[in-house]
This record gives sequence, C-alpha cells and structure tokens, in this order.
Amino acid sequence: MGQRYIHILNGPNLNLLGVREPEIYGRDTLVDVEAACRREVAGTGLDILFRQSNAEHDLVGWLHEARVGSAGIVINPAAFSYAAYPILDALKMCECPVVEVHISNIHRRDAEWRSRSIMTQVVTGIVSGLGTDGYALAVRHLVMLDQRQLAA
Repeated sequence: MGQRYIHILNGPNLNLLGVREPEIYGRDTLVDVEAACRREVAGTGLDILFRQSNAEHDLVGWLHEARVGSAGIVINPAAFSYAAYPILDALKMCECPVVEVHISNIHRRDAEWRSRSIMTQVVTGIVSGLGTDGYALAVRHLVMLDQRQLAA
C-alpha cells in the first residue's frame, strides 16, 4: 500500500485569502491553512495534497484523482458551492469521506443564496463559520476516521 493522502481542495478566490474581505474571511493565508493542516497529519502516516484553483475543471480533475484510495477529501468549493454541477457529480463518485468547509457561516451571510450549497447533499459532513480553523478540524476528523478504519 502506497502513501495515503487527504486531499484539500480550494475553489475560486481563495488564493487571495488573507487580503480579500478580511472582516469576513480573516487574515490567515492559504499558506497558513496548509501549515495548520500539515500539523494535524504529523505522525499519523498520512500526508496531504493541498491545492487551489479558480478553474472548475481543475477541481473536477483533482476529485477524480482523489476518489479512490484516499483517506479523505476536504473541499472548500467557495463560489462553486452554488452552481458547479460538474463538481457535485465528481463528489458523488468519491469513495472516501468528504468534508465541505466554509470559512464564514454561510447561513448568516448577506445573501440567502449563499446558504444553499449544492455540495452539502453529497458530502459526509460540513464545517461552516469557524474561520480557517475549520480546515484543521476537518482534517482531524478524517485522520480519526482513517485510524478507526485501520484498527477495524
């Protein structure tokens, strides 16, 4: 058995995390988020693949790579949450646990449409509104699930 990964996938505009609307998304950058996620897998035998793209087709391709044999997927689809049916279809094919993460509480945002992520219907769980800490919590959960599976 080769190296097992947790895939952490980030959608559009998250490359500007830390400078884009810090009153909503905070001042942590994606580099900070990746470092926190790497701390969560340290010593577990798992590694992470951390990616971001503003292009929907990149996320679809990465989901295809991750769908079999991964310890899990953490995805922040960002604005793709609301209408990216190709990402939704790719998530449906994933055979591993998937945690959807949103930095802000999408249910308390300014526009009602932001509370309606189409991805939520197919993911294992969702973390919303805990800032960038939500990523590390999602990774910790996937590590726990993986350890349980190995012990069984």
